[in-house]
Amino acid sequence: MTLVEFIGANISWSWIIGGLVLLALELVVPGGYLLWMGIAGVLTGLIVMVQPLAWPLQWLIFGTLSLVSILIWVRWQRRRQTSTDNPFLNRRAESYVGVEGVLDQPISGGFGRLALGDSIWRISGPDLPVGQRVRIVAAEGAVLKVEPVA
Repeated sequence: MTLVEFIGANISWSWIIGGLVLLALELVVPGGYLLWMGIAGVLTGLIVMVQPLAWPLQWLIFGTLSLVSILIWVRWQRRRQTSTDNPFLNRRAESYVGVEGVLDQPISGGFGRLALGDSIWRISGPDLPVGQRVRIVAAEGAVLKVEPVA
């Protein structure tokens, strides 16, 4: 008995085993797509076990189940909002927008430095003297834009 004859004789189990292989591959190659294709393979195998179908119809069922489940999953992933307890994680400069401080060094030539917390930040804004109170209005990368507070 050749492999092709064996698969043809046990087609429902071939779909189930193929689906389980796809599910196992999802553990190695994450992304979610193989998960849904594996589930579609197992479901196709279960359908073929209950109702024997021709090869083209089996592939149509597998493809349809795969596409529909992947599309539903992608839409759900896009709508799902990820809430976080620290929205400025890895965006530390943006967390300082709206904060006020006093210049320890003057701003000359459009740039200066301002101590905030445990860091000294490069700032940009109009030329201002030492002791001037400033408010951070924007962050561009690691440079904070400031304006004088009246």
